[in-house]
Amino acid sequence: MLTVQSLSYDDAAILISGAEKKAREIGVPMCIAVVDNGGYLIAFKRMDHAKELSTTLAQDKAYTAAISKKTTADYNEVAVPGSLVNGIQTAAGGRFSTVGGGIPVLADGAVVGAIGLSGGAAEQDVECAEAGLQAFMATQS
Repeated sequence: MLTVQSLSYDDAAILISGAEKKAREIGVPMCIAVVDNGGYLIAFKRMDHAKELSTTLAQDKAYTAAISKKTTADYNEVAVPGSLVNGIQTAAGGRFSTVGGGIPVLADGAVVGAIGLSGGAAEQDVECAEAGLQAFMATQS
């Protein structure tokens, strides 16, 4: 079981590899970012032909998941007009993302980092981020 306080570069490489494998399976080039528990970039991969905008979006999704300790999809569901959370996307200098694709990585109940993907539809980004997380967790038993 993972017992560190933050992800290492080797951990990030496993997360990226798992996410990239799924992105290739579904035929969508992605940008993949992994950050530490403070939201700082550990590793990044831009697959060939991934959208330019996705470079920043993937990093922002990972950042959001790490600092908020929630998935970006969780915020997408509640940051709607009329809710008390609406407008949170302007937080952190506009880096706070409410678009699905950012997932925190947990160890012993604590956030040790996060993965963020961008390049496809939000559902595809989530699917690939989850695949990265699953690949990582498989190495931790």
